[in-house]
Amino acid sequence: MNISASTDATFPADAQWLAVPLFDDDAAPPASTSDTPLGPVLARLIEARALGGGLGDVTPILGASDLGVEGVQAYGLGKREKFGPGAAFSAGVALAKRLAGKPRGKVAVLVPDEGDQAAIASSLTEGLVVGTVGPDLRKQERGRHPFESLVIVAPGTDPAALDESVRRGEVVGNAVNSARELVNTPPAEKTPALLAERVKSLAIEAGVKVEVWDERRIESERFGGLMGVASGSDHPPRFVVLSYHNGGDRPTIALVGKGVTFDSGGLSLKPSASMEDMKSDMTGAAVVAASIAAAARLKLPVNVVGYLPMTENMTGGRAMKLGDVLTMRNGKTVEVLNTDAEGRLILADALSYAVESNPCRILDLATLTGACMVALGTRYAGLFGNDDDWVRSVELASKSTGERTWRLPLDDDFLDALKSTVSDLKNVGGKWGGAITAAKFLEQFVGETPWAHLDIAGPSWADSDSPTRDAGGTGCFVRTLVALMEALARPS
Repeated sequence: MNISASTDATFPADAQWLAVPLFDDDAAPPASTSDTPLGPVLARLIEARALGGGLGDVTPILGASDLGVEGVQAYGLGKREKFGPGAAFSAGVALAKRLAGKPRGKVAVLVPDEGDQAAIASSLTEGLVVGTVGPDLRKQERGRHPFESLVIVAPGTDPAALDESVRRGEVVGNAVNSARELVNTPPAEKTPALLAERVKSLAIEAGVKVEVWDERRIESERFGGLMGVASGSDHPPRFVVLSYHNGGDRPTIALVGKGVTFDSGGLSLKPSASMEDMKSDMTGAAVVAASIAAAARLKLPVNVVGYLPMTENMTGGRAMKLGDVLTMRNGKTVEVLNTDAEGRLILADALSYAVESNPCRILDLATLTGACMVALGTRYAGLFGNDDDWVRSVELASKSTGERTWRLPLDDDFLDALKSTVSDLKNVGGKWGGAITAAKFLEQFVGETPWAHLDIAGPSWADSDSPTRDAGGTGCFVRTLVALMEALARPS
């Protein structure tokens, strides 16, 4: 799909499809349409209350046949006072989902005349790119068709700034789709070795350095957690290190992503219904890989290293048992009392290894606990950390994209629930505060390094389709990670 930008006050003359934004309860059409033939048509329909401006609404414009185009759509933005990058992204997804149901030629989309139009254009472009790709990876006929070309129109905007924003939106939107595709890939097609190769290809194409460890290297590096979780599978684990250094003498940040390619729960077996979406348990790794690739494509002046432990959690004859004690990379011993609490075990090794490279900050992302979904639902990620400034940076980045986080406590007394009689720690706490005790467990492997943890179990997966989101993997927090790296790239 060829994507370009235009600051022309009129729609491109050769566009076959036009899309205009509409806020909920708007009394007049967008000002940028007032001097076009579309303006009076919109005004009549708005006065007749024939158009919906709710977020996710997409309404065909009737009576526009004399405009010389195949069709016009009004896409809703929700309440003007609540509008921001998150709403622009969702509106773009909804519009693209509607239009991409059939092959289209040239589509021109008008940017809302609200706020920083260049920034809004980027989020809108991200959503349009995401919405043209569905989750139907293995259907004989795809249900979505990327447009032949897409023009983002923002009259009165600085042309250079608009071009840069639209290009950024295209890169970030494609990165979200890369993460979604990895998550939606069937588990038989993304064993740890296969996923590592796909991540390697994604990274190399973007100009990111890649190192892939096999099981012998992992064992020699004393990754006891990763080897323990992998022991029940016929498919050996992998550990992937992604390195992007374009920040000169700037300090390096570390991103760690959980990569469990399928989680049966191990001997603490999940019910069948709870396994249906467990191909998504590697979302953290997919998001980190896609985000670093996006940073490289955008040539961001940052130094970032990604650490991705990859394994299946299965029930084979060599699977770890309840009561087994594993020794982590940093020497801490862990008693395994629930094999379905495996993500924290592989992250413990990855975090320990990341700390040894002395990064200035660490952020890990993991579909870690169902308890976080009980606490916050499916739209919020739980946010934890040992450094208020770093946690605040993550919060600001998420707010700038409209992706939702909520900080949860991490007081020292939560560590009491992880005390073991036979080892330094046990891998589960008690009945209460499961997301917090899981985060407290991870904290034991970061030392004094500023660290933040996102439990993305809820927003990583959508059980059903909606106007602004597809069922399946969502690619959540790619947009936030890119925004975070952009913020770190700016002068202090």
